[in-house]
Amino acid sequence: MTVDKVTNVPTVPIFGVQVSRLNMKDTLNVLIQAVKSRRPHQVITANPIMVMAALEDPVYMNVMKQAELIVPDGTGVVWAANYVGHPVPERVAGYDLLHELLAAGESYHWKVYLLGSTPEVIQATAQRVHELYPGITVCGKRDGFFGPNEDEAVIAAIREVNPDLLFVARGADTQEPWIGKYKEQLGVPVMMGVGGSFDVISGKTKRAPKLFQKLRAEWLYRLLKEPSRYKRMLALPKFAVKVMREKENVTKV
Repeated sequence: MTVDKVTNVPTVPIFGVQVSRLNMKDTLNVLIQAVKSRRPHQVITANPIMVMAALEDPVYMNVMKQAELIVPDGTGVVWAANYVGHPVPERVAGYDLLHELLAAGESYHWKVYLLGSTPEVIQATAQRVHELYPGITVCGKRDGFFGPNEDEAVIAAIREVNPDLLFVARGADTQEPWIGKYKEQLGVPVMMGVGGSFDVISGKTKRAPKLFQKLRAEWLYRLLKEPSRYKRMLALPKFAVKVMREKENVTKV
Protein backbone atom coordinates (compact mmCIF):
# COMPACT_ATOMS: atom_id res chain seq x y z
CA MET A 1 0.00 0.00 0.00
CA THR A 2 1.16 3.52 -0.78
CA VAL A 3 -0.18 6.92 0.28
CA ASP A 4 -0.85 9.59 -2.34
CA LYS A 5 1.39 12.61 -1.78
CA VAL A 6 -1.28 15.13 -2.74
CA THR A 7 -4.39 13.97 -0.92
CA ASN A 8 -2.87 11.57 1.66
CA VAL A 9 -5.17 8.89 0.31
CA PRO A 10 -4.12 5.26 0.82
CA THR A 11 -3.84 3.61 -2.60
CA VAL A 12 -3.06 0.29 -4.24
CA PRO A 13 -1.21 0.31 -7.58
CA ILE A 14 -2.93 -1.71 -10.31
CA PHE A 15 -0.41 -1.97 -13.16
CA GLY A 16 0.93 1.46 -12.26
CA VAL A 17 -2.46 3.12 -11.72
CA GLN A 18 -2.77 4.28 -8.10
CA VAL A 19 -6.31 3.33 -7.04
CA SER A 20 -7.81 4.76 -3.86
CA ARG A 21 -8.59 2.38 -1.00
CA LEU A 22 -11.16 4.70 0.56
CA ASN A 23 -14.85 3.91 0.80
CA MET A 24 -17.51 6.28 -0.56
CA LYS A 25 -17.93 8.24 2.70
CA ASP A 26 -14.21 8.88 3.13
CA THR A 27 -13.81 9.69 -0.57
CA LEU A 28 -16.53 12.30 -0.24
CA ASN A 29 -14.83 13.82 2.81
CA VAL A 30 -11.54 14.10 0.92
CA LEU A 31 -13.30 15.91 -1.93
CA ILE A 32 -15.13 18.27 0.41
CA GLN A 33 -11.71 19.26 1.74
CA ALA A 34 -10.47 19.57 -1.85
CA VAL A 35 -13.20 22.11 -2.60
CA LYS A 36 -12.30 24.05 0.54
CA SER A 37 -8.64 24.10 -0.52
CA ARG A 38 -9.55 25.71 -3.88
CA ARG A 39 -6.68 23.78 -5.49
CA PRO A 40 -7.39 21.83 -8.71
CA HIS A 41 -8.08 18.12 -8.21
CA GLN A 42 -8.75 15.70 -11.05
CA VAL A 43 -10.86 12.69 -10.07
CA ILE A 44 -10.75 9.65 -12.36
CA THR A 45 -13.30 6.86 -12.02
CA ALA A 46 -11.18 3.90 -13.09
CA ASN A 47 -12.37 0.67 -14.69
CA PRO A 48 -10.44 -2.18 -16.35
CA ILE A 49 -10.97 -0.73 -19.84
CA MET A 50 -9.23 2.48 -18.77
CA VAL A 51 -6.38 0.59 -17.07
CA MET A 52 -5.80 -1.47 -20.21
CA ALA A 53 -5.91 1.69 -22.34
CA ALA A 54 -3.28 3.26 -20.07
CA LEU A 55 -1.03 0.22 -20.48
CA GLU A 56 -1.23 0.60 -24.25
CA ASP A 57 -0.89 4.39 -24.38
CA PRO A 58 1.90 6.12 -22.39
CA VAL A 59 0.18 9.50 -22.79
CA TYR A 60 -3.02 8.15 -21.24
CA MET A 61 -1.01 6.47 -18.48
CA ASN A 62 0.61 9.80 -17.69
CA VAL A 63 -2.83 11.38 -17.33
CA MET A 64 -3.72 8.66 -14.83
CA LYS A 65 -0.48 9.13 -12.91
CA GLN A 66 -0.96 12.90 -12.69
CA ALA A 67 -4.55 12.67 -11.38
CA GLU A 68 -5.05 13.67 -7.75
CA LEU A 69 -7.55 10.89 -7.04
CA ILE A 70 -8.45 7.65 -8.83
CA VAL A 71 -11.45 5.81 -7.42
CA PRO A 72 -12.31 2.12 -8.04
CA ASP A 73 -15.36 2.53 -10.26
CA GLY A 74 -15.20 -0.71 -12.23
CA THR A 75 -16.01 -4.01 -10.53
CA GLY A 76 -12.95 -5.52 -12.19
CA VAL A 77 -10.66 -3.02 -10.45
CA VAL A 78 -12.19 -3.91 -7.08
CA TRP A 79 -11.72 -7.62 -7.86
CA ALA A 80 -8.10 -7.10 -8.93
CA ALA A 81 -7.23 -5.26 -5.70
CA ASN A 82 -8.78 -8.07 -3.66
CA TYR A 83 -7.09 -10.75 -5.78
CA VAL A 84 -3.62 -9.37 -5.14
CA GLY A 85 -4.22 -9.03 -1.41
CA HIS A 86 -4.73 -5.27 -1.16
CA PRO A 87 -8.53 -5.08 -0.95
CA VAL A 88 -10.49 -1.88 -1.35
CA PRO A 89 -13.52 -1.57 0.96
CA GLU A 90 -16.06 -1.02 -1.79
CA ARG A 91 -16.69 0.08 -5.32
CA VAL A 92 -16.93 3.86 -5.63
CA ALA A 93 -19.10 4.27 -8.71
CA GLY A 94 -18.67 7.56 -10.54
CA TYR A 95 -22.42 8.02 -11.01
CA ASP A 96 -22.99 7.62 -7.27
CA LEU A 97 -20.05 9.86 -6.39
CA LEU A 98 -21.45 12.59 -8.63
CA HIS A 99 -24.74 12.49 -6.70
CA GLU A 100 -22.96 12.34 -3.34
CA LEU A 101 -20.98 15.46 -4.24
CA LEU A 102 -24.11 17.33 -5.30
CA ALA A 103 -25.94 16.29 -2.13
CA ALA A 104 -23.03 17.34 0.10
CA GLY A 105 -22.60 20.57 -1.81
CA GLU A 106 -26.13 21.75 -1.07
CA SER A 107 -25.23 22.79 2.47
CA TYR A 108 -22.17 24.68 1.15
CA HIS A 109 -24.13 26.25 -1.75
CA TRP A 110 -21.60 24.94 -4.25
CA LYS A 111 -21.66 25.87 -7.90
CA VAL A 112 -21.38 23.21 -10.62
CA TYR A 113 -20.50 23.47 -14.30
CA LEU A 114 -21.79 20.78 -16.66
CA LEU A 115 -19.76 20.11 -19.79
CA GLY A 116 -20.41 17.49 -22.46
CA SER A 117 -23.05 15.34 -24.17
CA THR A 118 -25.63 16.88 -26.54
CA PRO A 119 -27.38 20.25 -26.19
CA GLU A 120 -30.67 18.50 -25.38
CA VAL A 121 -29.15 16.21 -22.76
CA ILE A 122 -27.11 18.95 -21.07
CA GLN A 123 -30.20 21.17 -20.83
CA ALA A 124 -32.29 18.36 -19.32
CA THR A 125 -29.46 17.43 -16.94
CA ALA A 126 -29.17 21.00 -15.67
CA GLN A 127 -32.90 21.11 -15.04
CA ARG A 128 -32.86 17.78 -13.21
CA VAL A 129 -29.91 18.80 -11.04
CA HIS A 130 -31.82 21.97 -10.11
CA GLU A 131 -34.87 19.90 -9.15
CA LEU A 132 -32.95 17.28 -7.15
CA TYR A 133 -30.46 19.60 -5.48
CA PRO A 134 -31.99 23.10 -5.13
CA GLY A 135 -29.08 24.16 -2.91
CA ILE A 136 -26.70 23.66 -5.84
CA THR A 137 -26.28 26.36 -8.48
CA VAL A 138 -25.71 25.20 -12.06
CA CYS A 139 -23.51 28.17 -12.90
CA GLY A 140 -22.84 27.12 -16.48
CA LYS A 141 -23.27 24.39 -19.07
CA ARG A 142 -22.06 23.55 -22.53
CA ASP A 143 -22.41 20.55 -24.81
CA GLY A 144 -19.40 18.45 -25.71
CA PHE A 145 -19.27 19.29 -29.38
CA PHE A 146 -16.21 21.48 -29.57
CA GLY A 147 -12.74 20.99 -31.00
CA PRO A 148 -9.25 21.92 -29.78
CA ASN A 149 -9.53 25.34 -31.41
CA GLU A 150 -12.38 26.17 -29.01
CA ASP A 151 -10.70 24.91 -25.83
CA GLU A 152 -9.48 28.37 -24.87
CA ALA A 153 -12.99 29.83 -25.05
CA VAL A 154 -14.46 26.93 -23.08
CA ILE A 155 -11.82 27.32 -20.37
CA ALA A 156 -12.45 31.08 -20.18
CA ALA A 157 -16.21 30.53 -19.80
CA ILE A 158 -15.64 28.07 -16.95
CA ARG A 159 -13.12 30.29 -15.16
CA GLU A 160 -15.47 33.26 -15.40
CA VAL A 161 -18.16 31.56 -13.28
CA ASN A 162 -15.67 29.98 -10.84
CA PRO A 163 -17.42 26.65 -10.12
CA ASP A 164 -16.65 24.34 -7.21
CA LEU A 165 -17.34 21.23 -9.29
CA LEU A 166 -16.80 20.51 -12.99
CA PHE A 167 -18.37 17.39 -14.47
CA VAL A 168 -17.22 16.46 -17.98
CA ALA A 169 -19.12 13.95 -20.11
CA ARG A 170 -17.15 13.37 -23.29
CA GLY A 171 -16.11 9.70 -23.16
CA ALA A 172 -13.17 8.27 -21.20
CA ASP A 173 -10.77 8.55 -24.14
CA THR A 174 -11.43 12.31 -24.38
CA GLN A 175 -12.60 13.64 -21.02
CA GLU A 176 -9.72 12.44 -18.84
CA PRO A 177 -6.94 13.74 -21.15
CA TRP A 178 -8.83 17.03 -21.61
CA ILE A 179 -9.18 17.62 -17.87
CA GLY A 180 -5.57 16.53 -17.30
CA LYS A 181 -4.26 18.91 -19.95
CA TYR A 182 -6.14 21.97 -18.72
CA LYS A 183 -6.78 21.39 -15.00
CA GLU A 184 -4.36 24.09 -13.85
CA GLN A 185 -5.86 26.62 -16.27
CA LEU A 186 -9.40 25.60 -15.31
CA GLY A 187 -8.60 25.96 -11.62
CA VAL A 188 -11.73 24.09 -10.47
CA PRO A 189 -11.28 22.36 -7.08
CA VAL A 190 -12.97 19.09 -8.18
CA MET A 191 -13.05 18.02 -11.84
CA MET A 192 -14.39 14.61 -12.79
CA GLY A 193 -15.12 12.79 -16.02
CA VAL A 194 -18.61 11.30 -15.78
CA GLY A 195 -19.06 9.42 -19.07
CA GLY A 196 -22.73 8.67 -19.71
CA SER A 197 -24.00 10.01 -16.37
CA PHE A 198 -25.75 12.98 -17.98
CA ASP A 199 -27.72 10.58 -20.20
CA VAL A 200 -29.00 8.81 -17.08
CA ILE A 201 -29.70 11.98 -15.08
CA SER A 202 -31.56 13.56 -17.99
CA GLY A 203 -33.68 10.45 -18.49
CA LYS A 204 -32.33 9.67 -21.96
CA THR A 205 -31.10 6.27 -20.78
CA LYS A 206 -31.67 4.16 -17.67
CA ARG A 207 -29.07 2.95 -15.22
CA ALA A 208 -28.71 -0.80 -14.79
CA PRO A 209 -31.46 -2.30 -12.57
CA LYS A 210 -30.61 -2.95 -8.91
CA LEU A 211 -30.16 -6.67 -9.59
CA PHE A 212 -27.35 -6.01 -12.08
CA GLN A 213 -25.80 -3.54 -9.63
CA LYS A 214 -25.91 -6.09 -6.78
CA LEU A 215 -24.37 -8.74 -9.02
CA ARG A 216 -21.70 -6.21 -10.02
CA ALA A 217 -22.72 -6.70 -13.63
CA GLU A 218 -23.63 -3.22 -14.81
CA TRP A 219 -21.16 -3.78 -17.65
CA LEU A 220 -23.30 -6.72 -18.82
CA TYR A 221 -26.46 -4.62 -18.76
CA ARG A 222 -24.77 -1.93 -20.85
CA LEU A 223 -23.56 -4.56 -23.30
CA LEU A 224 -27.05 -6.03 -23.63
CA LYS A 225 -28.48 -2.56 -24.24
CA GLU A 226 -25.67 -1.54 -26.61
CA PRO A 227 -24.19 -4.61 -28.38
CA SER A 228 -21.91 -2.27 -30.35
CA ARG A 229 -19.87 -1.89 -27.15
CA TYR A 230 -18.59 -5.47 -27.42
CA LYS A 231 -15.18 -4.46 -28.83
CA ARG A 232 -14.52 -2.20 -25.85
CA MET A 233 -15.76 -4.92 -23.51
CA LEU A 234 -13.11 -7.34 -24.79
CA ALA A 235 -10.71 -5.48 -22.52
CA LEU A 236 -12.51 -6.95 -19.48
CA PRO A 237 -11.47 -10.61 -19.95
CA LYS A 238 -8.02 -9.47 -21.13
CA PHE A 239 -7.63 -7.50 -17.90
CA ALA A 240 -8.74 -10.46 -15.77
CA VAL A 241 -6.33 -12.84 -17.50
CA LYS A 242 -3.48 -10.35 -17.18
CA VAL A 243 -4.12 -9.96 -13.43
CA MET A 244 -4.16 -13.73 -12.89
CA ARG A 245 -1.09 -14.39 -15.05
CA GLU A 246 0.93 -11.52 -13.60
CA LYS A 247 -0.32 -11.56 -10.01
CA GLU A 248 3.14 -10.89 -8.56
CA ASN A 249 3.64 -7.85 -10.82
CA VAL A 250 0.22 -6.20 -10.55
CA THR A 251 1.17 -3.93 -7.66
CA LYS A 252 4.68 -3.11 -8.82
CA VAL A 253 5.07 0.60 -9.51
